[in-house]
Amino acid sequence: MASSLSFLDSCWLYLITHFSDFQLACLGSFFLHESVFFLSGLPFIFLERAGYLSKYKIQTKNNTPAAQEKCITRLLLYHFGVNLPVMIFSYPVFTYMGMQSSLPLPSWKVILPQILFYFIVEDFIFYWGHRVLHTKFLYKHVHSVHHEYATPFGLTSEYAHPVEILFLGFATIFGPAITGPHLFTLWLWMILRVLETVEAHCGYHFPWSLSNFIPLYGGADFHDYHHRLLYTKSGNYASTFIYMDRIPEIEGIEELWR
Repeated sequence: MASSLSFLDSCWLYLITHFSDFQLACLGSFFLHESVFFLSGLPFIFLERAGYLSKYKIQTKNNTPAAQEKCITRLLLYHFGVNLPVMIFSYPVFTYMGMQSSLPLPSWKVILPQILFYFIVEDFIFYWGHRVLHTKFLYKHVHSVHHEYATPFGLTSEYAHPVEILFLGFATIFGPAITGPHLFTLWLWMILRVLETVEAHCGYHFPWSLSNFIPLYGGADFHDYHHRLLYTKSGNYASTFIYMDRIPEIEGIEELWR
């Protein structure tokens, strides 16, 4: 049987043979998240310190090494103290909704529509949750932590108050939670979501940035604008796409939330 499997299937067979579903879904997901997040985010600290590719940097201001190190230290604390427990406690929910890890792996005809659905759902929930976090009380006591970095770099994408991590993290897991995807699909979604949010906070707009090629995709230039302005006039609340921020404001909605 193993000889007839593809390379990807063989790798997956090794994982499900040597590790339990709980280990893969919780510890495996956490290790994968940390690897993708730091490997994609750390290079932007190097670029900022060395001054490489500065012509593509959106803001001329740089963060100090101390500010960058503070971000990394806090991130490790939040990831182990908040993210990991959330992954562990959400495991029963995902298994109840039908998540599985067995072979065969789902086909791309199944995976790609699910991933697109997750992006749309996450973006919608994130937009409204983010707007709520910009009301005076929640901004002062919660969301201002994320905005300590007016000049964002890749790793600041997940630098936030623990309450915000839980609040907006709900947007990321809601789509998968209601569809009960294969663990492989869940991992792929997590990888793409991490890469997207790191890119949105990277502080650079390159000729190869996705926003230059994908209609309605926000990217770094879109989100960097959000960090530069005062909270009451920031706009650009969406996480991935820009269409929600192009819909005319509902009159007085911010006043109702204050």
